[in-house]
Amino acid sequence: MGLEVKDLSKKYGDKTVVDHVSFTMEKPGVYALLGTNGAGKTTSIRMILDMLDKDSGEVLWNGAPLSFNNCNIGYLAEERGLYQKYSLMDQIMYFGRLRGVKDDELKKKIKYWSDRLKLDEYLYPAETKDARGRIKKVKPKSPDQLSKGNQQKVQFLIAMLSDPELLVLDEPFSGLDPVNTDILKDVVREQIAAGKYIIMSSHQMAAVEEFCTDITIMSRSKALVQGNLNEIKKGYGRVNLSLKCEQDVRSFIEELEIQILSEKENEYELRVTGEQQANALLWNLVHATIPVIRFDLSELSLHEIFVKEVGANEEEQQ
Repeated sequence: MGLEVKDLSKKYGDKTVVDHVSFTMEKPGVYALLGTNGAGKTTSIRMILDMLDKDSGEVLWNGAPLSFNNCNIGYLAEERGLYQKYSLMDQIMYFGRLRGVKDDELKKKIKYWSDRLKLDEYLYPAETKDARGRIKKVKPKSPDQLSKGNQQKVQFLIAMLSDPELLVLDEPFSGLDPVNTDILKDVVREQIAAGKYIIMSSHQMAAVEEFCTDITIMSRSKALVQGNLNEIKKGYGRVNLSLKCEQDVRSFIEELEIQILSEKENEYELRVTGEQQANALLWNLVHATIPVIRFDLSELSLHEIFVKEVGANEEEQQ
């Protein structure tokens, strides 16, 4: 039966921050909750996790109200939640115990995830020796000694300690460099393969698009676009055309009144009205015996859909 989010609403005074938002996850996978800053994503997540009171609505897990008692939940918050001056290991052990993980198993899991997330140098610092060759005690690392990205990875480690069946990731790639982003992406892929339910909120559309099957795009507290991402894309048609030729073909493009999005050394990113216009351009090029190196007609990306729909909604509200 999975996860059901029904009619969530929240107001602060006269301001509505979440306006009757609903969605369902009937099977494992990734559900993307997207929106601009202030759209209501994080407030929705906090209500889903019962960290924030709802003005209306309910959240069900397999037909019963969702709670940490009936569902093993892992949560990565957008904000940094570590105590900056306290030992990393002490904090990780503390949070693991709060989730009911026994110490022996907890230590094994911390070591596994520390290695998996490339955190060993912070959690298991190598011993050093003084000038006389004596072993020098190494002071445990604290969060204030770590970069923003490594603090993010520590919090992700904490979220994974209980082997959650529902994983909620609020801006999981924030502050990560490309190498660490790839590490986290690999872990997300593993969790998908393991049959986990994942809710992901992120501004990085390309990263979300790699994983999600269904989405809700929020704008000004409301659900603006919802459903299966592939079906949503089909609704816009195949209108992105990437073209590369061995010579300048701008005249052929302009003859058909095709929009040029970008151009560089006989390479063009175009916006066509549909397959008919794209095929007409290809026929004209072939008929003129112009070698075509690349001709790739594709759907709008999630980023383009987001900008199109949210931008139009923002204009309507002004």
